[in-house]
Amino acid sequence: MNEILVTEHLHKEYEGMTVLEDINLTVKKGEVVVIVGPSGCGKSTFLRCLNGLETIQDGRVLLDNEVINPGRKNLTKVREKIGMVFQSYELFPHKTILQNVTLAPIKVQKRDKAEAQKEALALLARIGLEGKKDSYPRQLSGGQKQRVAIVRALMMHPEILLFDEVTAALDPEMVREVLEVILALAKEGRTMVIVTHEMAFARAVADRIIFLDGGQIIEEAAPDAFFTHPQTGRAKKFLESFSYEKK
Repeated sequence: MNEILVTEHLHKEYEGMTVLEDINLTVKKGEVVVIVGPSGCGKSTFLRCLNGLETIQDGRVLLDNEVINPGRKNLTKVREKIGMVFQSYELFPHKTILQNVTLAPIKVQKRDKAEAQKEALALLARIGLEGKKDSYPRQLSGGQKQRVAIVRALMMHPEILLFDEVTAALDPEMVREVLEVILALAKEGRTMVIVTHEMAFARAVADRIIFLDGGQIIEEAAPDAFFTHPQTGRAKKFLESFSYEKK
């Protein structure tokens, strides 16, 4: 498998406080890497560094051997290869669903409008939302909006998808419909880095689990190994906080 995304000795600070320290991670084409860890450990910040949304103080991030840096002229072009889905949807409220998902392909990638709309309708149909193409975000449920956000990311034909706690703002009954879309993408062989608190989902979708705590990678393992026999005391304590679900 070819390496597609590499971080080397990534170091991130906010106002002199270390948020991420010496993060080294390689993601291979077609691999699903899931990042778990307690709130405030740096998971979301790490994803934002991968996409060039945050500056870093040391180290580097490479996509297809190209450095991702907010100050580089190639950032916009490189970022087109990275699809990011946020917790808060980030849909334009004044545009229809079809307009939301076709805006960037038409404006940024200069794709033919009719071709982009045809692809968008096919993707919306796949997630059961073709009938919502003329609706506005306010008319959709949280789960529907998040599925639209995933389609919007896919429309850019990214090489890698980043998911940042995409179910955190959803009601429990809406979580499954979003996770099923992501599971389907994993089965297609999509390259993904996912931050989530949904442990059962993490175990089902991941090729590899990264446990982050205090801005550092504490443990890295295959999902069954991590959830069955975590190697560090910190990971064991973290997983025990979810054990009440099994009682």
